[in-house]
Order: sequence, then C-alpha cells, then structure tokens
Amino acid sequence: MDFNVKRLAADAGTFLSRAVQFTEEKLGQAEKTELDAHLENLLVRAENTKYWTEKIMKQTEVLLQPNPNARLEEFVYEKLEKKVPTRMNNHELLGQSMIDSGNELGPGTAYGNAMVKCGETEKQIGGAERELIQSAAINFLTPFRNFLEGDFKTILKERKLLQVKRLDLDAAKTRLKKARMSDARAAAEQELRTTQSEFDRQAEITRLLLEGVSSTHAHHLRCLDDFVEAQTTYYAQCYQYMVDLQKQLGSFPSSFSNNNQSSVSGGASISVPTIPVSASLPSVSAGHGGSTASGGFSELRSSNGSRKARVLYDYDAASSSELSLLADEVIVVSSVPGMDTDWLMGERGNQQGKVPITYLELLN
Repeated sequence: MDFNVKRLAADAGTFLSRAVQFTEEKLGQAEKTELDAHLENLLVRAENTKYWTEKIMKQTEVLLQPNPNARLEEFVYEKLEKKVPTRMNNHELLGQSMIDSGNELGPGTAYGNAMVKCGETEKQIGGAERELIQSAAINFLTPFRNFLEGDFKTILKERKLLQVKRLDLDAAKTRLKKARMSDARAAAEQELRTTQSEFDRQAEITRLLLEGVSSTHAHHLRCLDDFVEAQTTYYAQCYQYMVDLQKQLGSFPSSFSNNNQSSVSGGASISVPTIPVSASLPSVSAGHGGSTASGGFSELRSSNGSRKARVLYDYDAASSSELSLLADEVIVVSSVPGMDTDWLMGERGNQQGKVPITYLELLN
C-alpha cells in the first residue's frame, strides 16, 4: 500500500514538473531544447505526407462514389465490419431501364432493338466501373488507409513520447540551475544524465520511424501506378464498348445527314491507343457537308439524270418494289417522277428497286 502511494506521489510530481516546464516555455520563462534540423525536417515531411494522403484519399473516394449518402453508408458498414449490400450503379440502372424500354416498345423494331443494345452497353460500362472501384479500393485506397491507421499512428505515439522526454530533460536542466547545495546538485546532475540519455534514445527511435516515410512514399508510388493502370483499362474498355455500339447502331436508319454518318463510322474504326478524344465525333464542317449532300439529291431529282452512290449501311428490302443493299457497295441511282422525296430508284446490274436516300452517299 505504501509503495503504491509513493508511486502515485512520484507520478504526480513528474506530471507537475512537466506541466510547469511546458507553461514556463509558453510564457518565455524557461529554455527549450530544440530538436536538430534533420529531425525537424523529417517531422514536417511526415505531417505533409499525412495531410496529403488524407486529402487524396477523400477526393478519390468522391471520384469513385460521388453520392455522399452512399459513401456514408459504406463507412458505417465498414465500421460495423459488415459487407456492403450490392447495388446497381448509375450506368447499370440506366442500362436496365433502356433494356426494359426496348423490350416494351418491341425488340423487333429498329428503335426497340437499338434501345436494348444501348442498354446492354451501359451495363457493360457499369461492370467496368465496378471493376475499377474494386481495384482502386484494394491497390490504392487500402495502402493509403493502412499508413494513416498504422505507421502514422505509431509515429504520433513516439513523437508524443519524445515531447515528454524533452520536457523531462529541460525540467532537469532547470533543477540543476537552481540547485545550491552540493548534495542537491549531485542529484540534479545524475537526473540530467538520465533524462538526457532517455531523450537521445527516444529521438533516435523517432528518427528511424520518420525516415521510414521514404519507404512509404515508394510504396504509394507503386500504388499510384496501379491506380493509373486501372483507370487506363477502364477508359479503354468504355471506349471500345461505345465503338462497338456505334457499329451496331450503324445498321439502323438515322436522321443525321449522310456526311455525319460517314464521319461517325470512320471514327469508330480507329484504334483505341491512337485516337484523339474528339476524333470519333462529327466535326462542325461535317454539318456543312450534310447540306451539300442534301443539295446533291435535290439536283439529281431536278435533272432527272442518274448518279453513282455508295451504300452506307445494310438495308433489307421490305417489299418486292425495294432493292436490298449491302454496306460499301456502289450502285446507280436516279429519280422517278412522282416518287417520294425520301426515296430514289436504285440499279445493281439487272436488279432494280426503290432505295432510301438516308442509306446513300452520292459520289462525284
């Protein structure tokens, strides 16, 4: 019992000594042992690493999951150590709506079939997005979080202990200065040697931990490379899915001008690694080209002559009066008095029949 009382009294005395030393330092009434410049620089670097790791993690989570309510739900499940319920992402929800719409409107119709194909592509993109999020969580966010919850917490603990040892050292220095009697001075000198040794030892431990931040940077660099690779794969997949969708939709009638259709089709055939972002989109000049093409059909109808035309898309004849077409073949077209302005008479060898002008591109 007496031992415990003495121990508590000693601890209280040590705590009071540290409190007095800290207060006097803040008031400028006591000297403070400064850490060496190298250790101070290491501390600053560790703090900066912690700050930017937290910020990058937060922004990455916002990028991968823009919905704050969903992020909060995931955080709660993580803290409860429960599995987050699987839910469809925005691309998958849109895709399912498109598929349901296409099936309701009639998958046998051009519009219904196109809607189903768009929906399937949106769901593919949603699946690719899910893979990106999973990869980023495992290879990028988890290592960052492990640093904050592991290594940096250890650094903080040892840094606080270094602060305690520094206060003990400076308090011992103060007592030595105030000691007047030889016995008191000898005890103060012994205390100073002990506290100096403990401070130096703790400073070395803290320094070694702080120097380990360099290894953390190297590890996070590899994680960053993995994250970029995952994003590259994701965007390449999305691009390829949309290119394939463009090719499928090319078999349907379109209200766009002929030159615009040609521009889109041309863009779809360009490979992923070399295409610029805007290359697959119709250019402004293409719109003017559409007017030129439309004018060409008007001239053809007014002249009652004939012209060669390239077929843009496959077309299956709906009746015996129409001519079936194959993409990229060249046929001869002419205007027949009284015929609907959306149609021309097409000839391929001995075959003849009506053809829709939206499937044609006039050749010079």
